[in-house]
Amino acid sequence: MTAQLPQNVFSAAPGWDEAAFIEAHQGRVPVSIRLNPHKPATIEAVAAVPWSTHGRYLSERPRFTLDPLFHAGAYYVQEASSMLIEQAYRQFIDASKSIKALDLCAAPGGKSTLLASLLKPEDLLLSNEVIQTRAGILVENMTRWGQMNTWVSNNDPKDFKRLEGFFDLMLVDAPCSGSGLWRKDNKAIEEWSPANVNLCKERQQRILSDALPALKKDGLLIYATCSFSPEENEQMLDWLVKEHNLSSLTLQLEESWGVTETLSEQCQARGYRCYPWKLKGEGFFMAVFRKNEGTDVDQLWSGSSKPKIDEKLFKRTTEAFQPYLNTPFALLQHQEMNYALHPEHMQHWAGLKSNLYIKKAGTALGQLLKDVVPEHDLAMSIHLSEAVPRVHLDLQEALHFLKKEAVQTDKGFKGWQVATYQQLGLGWGKWMPNRMNNYLPKSHRIRMDID
Repeated sequence: MTAQLPQNVFSAAPGWDEAAFIEAHQGRVPVSIRLNPHKPATIEAVAAVPWSTHGRYLSERPRFTLDPLFHAGAYYVQEASSMLIEQAYRQFIDASKSIKALDLCAAPGGKSTLLASLLKPEDLLLSNEVIQTRAGILVENMTRWGQMNTWVSNNDPKDFKRLEGFFDLMLVDAPCSGSGLWRKDNKAIEEWSPANVNLCKERQQRILSDALPALKKDGLLIYATCSFSPEENEQMLDWLVKEHNLSSLTLQLEESWGVTETLSEQCQARGYRCYPWKLKGEGFFMAVFRKNEGTDVDQLWSGSSKPKIDEKLFKRTTEAFQPYLNTPFALLQHQEMNYALHPEHMQHWAGLKSNLYIKKAGTALGQLLKDVVPEHDLAMSIHLSEAVPRVHLDLQEALHFLKKEAVQTDKGFKGWQVATYQQLGLGWGKWMPNRMNNYLPKSHRIRMDID
């Protein structure tokens, strides 16, 4: 660490230890990943993250860019403390019911992929990001994760007022002053100030006030930051209870995990702090609430009539893509692209599309021209049929494929094939005699040297 740590600025934080804080920031930063349960792979880890089913610690930080398993979506590089969100989901979500979840500030996708791993196929996750460039990165990461029940939107929180009472679960990992990441990010130290803390608190209140109408009565709110400041944490809990009539919920956590339970000053709402000197992770704060007021809406009104479709083309397209998937799906045709949605989710398409800018819905299948022209999303899907032809690549071949280069042009392969590494899809190639065309999207390609 080269930037100078501000001294004695968090003394009001519950359980604060200034000496331990400084010592922790002089030590080694833990490296953690979270495995994709739907894409099993061989990954060497030294220990499990105790509060996460699929969280793992690594012995050192590898060059993830040069690991094909990362590009295949076999794991997500995520800070261990933030995986605590899994406990809120498991302890308070009724898994016997289908749910609709919103990750409001989702980019780059760590918490969305975590939630996705916990969902049942009939559950729906909408991951939202207001900044367009970051929304593109979010789409890439959700595509790698490969689930049909994950959608992505690019909207301001105020747009969700139009979806009143629709979501059962809302996760707000609020933009914050970032002090919990100082051990990893010198820029966050340089940008921190008390004025910025207060600015972030005001932004957090605006975001929550705008979005909370979309959470149904008795719905679950998970609020989180990567800040140590009480203004963005415990004080926000008091504000949520008083201004929005939310009920604080208590998590059952193992004492050995080292998570610090706190109480807000006015309403005694419970929060959970992760301190880097008490556990193997970075600074993180989380609280869980139940919403006491509001409505409960199962389906959104779209405000438009059902679009006309070419029945013959629709039937032909459905039949053309059926061999590519190992699960039932509903076909959505939108702007010359075909998408596979979970059959339960088709009812939500018109309502969500008329109210939000949807960047990804279900699994993009591709186009039907003379033949099927498959989309990258399909190659990455956990629902891809075993009958789809595959070309298995070794490490060096996989890296060259991920640089968007031709591979295995002399093996006699023919037509569309999924390039795989350790049985996991990396993307599509089209093989012809003595050459192949690599259809990996440019945005997904490796730019660094591999040799």
